[in-house]
Amino acid sequence: MSLTHFDTKGDAHMVDVSDKAVTSRVATAEGRITMAQETFDIIAEGRAKKGDVLSVARLAGIMGAKKTPDLIPLCHPLPVTKVAVELTLDPDLPGVRVEATVKTTGQTGVEMEALTAVSTAALTVYDMAKAVDKAMEIGGIRVTLKDGGKSGRYEA
Repeated sequence: MSLTHFDTKGDAHMVDVSDKAVTSRVATAEGRITMAQETFDIIAEGRAKKGDVLSVARLAGIMGAKKTPDLIPLCHPLPVTKVAVELTLDPDLPGVRVEATVKTTGQTGVEMEALTAVSTAALTVYDMAKAVDKAMEIGGIRVTLKDGGKSGRYEA
C-alpha cells in the first residue's frame, strides 16, 4: 500500500479523481474536549460570557467543513450537500463530545470535511471558555464512518 498524495518522485500532489465514479459519500468523525468541572457547569448552565457555547461551536463546525479545501493543502473542493454537527455535554469527562457527519455526491470522500468540522467545533468551545479554563484538552479526533466510492464502507 502506498500514500496517494505523493507521486513516483516523492513529491506531494493532488490526487487525480477525474476517472472516479460520482457516488453518494458520507463520513462521520468524533472528538472531545475535556475541562474542569467548573467550566463544564458554566457551559451547561449557559453562563459563558461569550454566549451560547454549543450553538456557536455547532455553527463553527459547519463553517469549518465548508472551508476544508482552504485549510488542507491537497484537499479537493467538493459540493458538500449536508453537514450536521452535534455537541453533547458529557458529565463523565467532564466536557463536550463532538460528532460531525458530512455528505456529498462526488468523486472523492468527505472524511477531511468531517474531521475539520469536529476540530473547528472543539476549538471554538476552547475559544469561548478559555477565559476560565486554559487547561482544557482536545482529543480523540477520528473518523468513525466512511461510506461510498471504490473503497466502500469503513466503520471504527
